[in-house]
Amino acid sequence: MGHVGIIANPASGKDIRRLVAYGTVVDNLEKVNIVRRLILSLAATGITKITYMPEYYGIVPGAAESICSQHRPDMEFVAADICMTGTQIDSFHAADFMAKCGVSCIITLGGDGTNRMVAKGCRDVPILPISTGTNNVFPTLVEGTIAGLAAAVVAKGLIAGTPAINPSKKLNIYKNGQLIDIAIVDAVVLNEPFIGSRAIWDAAKIRRIVVTRGEPHNIGISSIAGNLAPVLPSDPRGVDIEVGTGNIQLRAPIAPGLIERVPVRNYGYIEIGQVIDVSEACVIALDGEREVEIREGEKAQIELTFDGPKVIDAEAALRAAVTKGYSNVNIN
Repeated sequence: MGHVGIIANPASGKDIRRLVAYGTVVDNLEKVNIVRRLILSLAATGITKITYMPEYYGIVPGAAESICSQHRPDMEFVAADICMTGTQIDSFHAADFMAKCGVSCIITLGGDGTNRMVAKGCRDVPILPISTGTNNVFPTLVEGTIAGLAAAVVAKGLIAGTPAINPSKKLNIYKNGQLIDIAIVDAVVLNEPFIGSRAIWDAAKIRRIVVTRGEPHNIGISSIAGNLAPVLPSDPRGVDIEVGTGNIQLRAPIAPGLIERVPVRNYGYIEIGQVIDVSEACVIALDGEREVEIREGEKAQIELTFDGPKVIDAEAALRAAVTKGYSNVNIN
């Protein structure tokens, strides 16, 4: 009870799409400010312990140093025997450690890619994702103070289950029959032989898209699905889109300020448990970043499931807490 994890990615919001599109840069100083507000809210609501991911910028320690130790929770970083690499794998290792050491929820600062790595390690621990990346669909814009209050009511066991804590979908990626990775928003098959630069911004290289969610107001590849066959995070289905010459031409915002024409050969909804086969040589991008190379003669499969991470809806959590008779002044 009263133990919260924080994973703040210093690299989110700074990828190559800043050069090829018009995405906003979210600097690490602003992340420090967000985390400071998180810590103050968690402290005010009686959270006694925070475990955080160490990283090269020192976001969480920088946020905590201006708060008197008597007025903040105990702060500990992820165990020193877990090697931090300065890459995305750190978010996975941190989430895995936090789940093992008993945190009640994990607050993340990052984009879809950061949350994909956290989802691989957090197990049954619910996450509260705060958007600080580029083409974000999974995390949401939520003020740090409010996020801290919502995390507190969950961490202290005051709120459980829907609509405050919701299940999410994911895509399992298989290569030659072996599960090798996951995506929480989209898996995109690209007409490329090598990974190269990780970010996606050229729609001309897309062959196929499989999404767990997609709405017209999204930014990123999932917006293509949103303009064809919208699917909500809570819907028990996804969308499969074959890109190529056909009767459908649409424009979609695949990056901030970058609205591309996308030709669609075929598309349709897919059900939970359905598997999409990929037999050609390609690269598969997961949640906006190239991750998986499929060579000639290899086979890949993309499976839609509903066993993604549990996600905290900050607004719903606080609304439910008030309905139960709790308020921000009496949850200690």
